[in-house]
Amino acid sequence: MPLLITDPWFYALAIPALLITGISKGGFASGGGNLSVPAMALLLPAPQAAAISLPVLCAMDIAGLRAWWGRWSRREMLAIIPGGLLGILLGSLAFGAMSDRMTKLMVGVIALVFLARSLWQARRGAAPTAASPSRWRGGFWSTVSGFTSTIAHAGGPPLAVYLYPLRLERAQLAATTVVFFGVVNYVKLVPYALLGQLSATNLLTSLVLLPLAPIGVRLGVWLHGRISDKVFYQLIHVLLAVTGIKLVVDGLGL
Repeated sequence: MPLLITDPWFYALAIPALLITGISKGGFASGGGNLSVPAMALLLPAPQAAAISLPVLCAMDIAGLRAWWGRWSRREMLAIIPGGLLGILLGSLAFGAMSDRMTKLMVGVIALVFLARSLWQARRGAAPTAASPSRWRGGFWSTVSGFTSTIAHAGGPPLAVYLYPLRLERAQLAATTVVFFGVVNYVKLVPYALLGQLSATNLLTSLVLLPLAPIGVRLGVWLHGRISDKVFYQLIHVLLAVTGIKLVVDGLGL
């Protein structure tokens, strides 16, 4: 087995997907990072795609934390961090037990559910009043987020179900999301290593992709407040639809 992935089609998918992830982690259109593993999983086993992405995500988290340090909601962090850690534990137990087809099906369904939810919310319009904070709801959805993040770095949609209706100030929402996934991603390094996913091939491929981390995050910080999220989300929706449908088809063996 080569020490580095050399397939040009892999990089044609991975580079834009990780740039979009970095832009999302920079605080612009948070949630776009859900494209990363679905895109790579079109050519690789989903667990390997997740393993290659993780070190790059960790590098993005450092850049994101520097950009948004101290602007998070302490109240919401206390509600969601414990659930996120529990979700990592549950996801780690499920990680090795799931076949590649099952994982691809799960990632594809997550992508399509998130897409359907986003389109439904856009059609319905924003809620007129903010939802009330709840440690129970925050704990539940952050646990789901930690689980799906461990399986496929797809923790954004479940966390958004809880955080978005709170209608936090935009910078505070971005900072809270960045800190949560920063903690989650670094904790995930432990089970990924124990599960043998941080192989030489995966780590070297991550190293090649690593320069995308600061570029994407800086783009996200720059775009935050300059351009409406609407245009960015339209692109994400198209890409999520294509990759999500393809992964579901592959997962079902059709």
